[in-house]
Amino acid sequence: MQAAYELFAEHGIERTSLGMISKRVGITKSSIYYHFATKEELISRTFEYIFRDHYFAAYFDTESIHKDNFMETIIRGGLKMLPSDDEEHRSTLRVLSEFTMLAERDEQFKTPLFKVQQDFVDGFFHLLSKGAEWSLVEPAKIEVNSKILALLIDNLSRCKMMKMDLDYPIIWEEAVYRMIGKIDNS
Repeated sequence: MQAAYELFAEHGIERTSLGMISKRVGITKSSIYYHFATKEELISRTFEYIFRDHYFAAYFDTESIHKDNFMETIIRGGLKMLPSDDEEHRSTLRVLSEFTMLAERDEQFKTPLFKVQQDFVDGFFHLLSKGAEWSLVEPAKIEVNSKILALLIDNLSRCKMMKMDLDYPIIWEEAVYRMIGKIDNS
């Protein structure tokens, strides 16, 4: 799967053939079928492999959040999600972009991708709900703000992957401050 991942990042999913993968691994093409019935199964299992650690709780410390560290927890978690400048993180985002394109036309790939995105929306909803319990977040805006935060961090990650020259920490912090209006952010 690591070889498939690397080739997907380098050439794209559709342009990567089983022959290319078998050559990279040093096995025959027919040997791949011993492990995966189809290329689609290999793609699906590669998705699971890549994103096994990409879920909301891996970035946001929801267990130790309290009223005094609420804002910092959201900001720090979002900053952890932004890609580093290392090539492995960039490769993961390239492959994610490939899965996004596949998901547009194939339900098999749409479902797992949607689950990843929904996990982040749900995670932000849970965090903002805690903030509402502490009177830090306006309850009427929890649902929409959780979706905005999930979409924003996703887009910031993509922009960083494309090496757009933006001040990502400032953008993220400002968005969080604007959505959590009851906290004095001066």
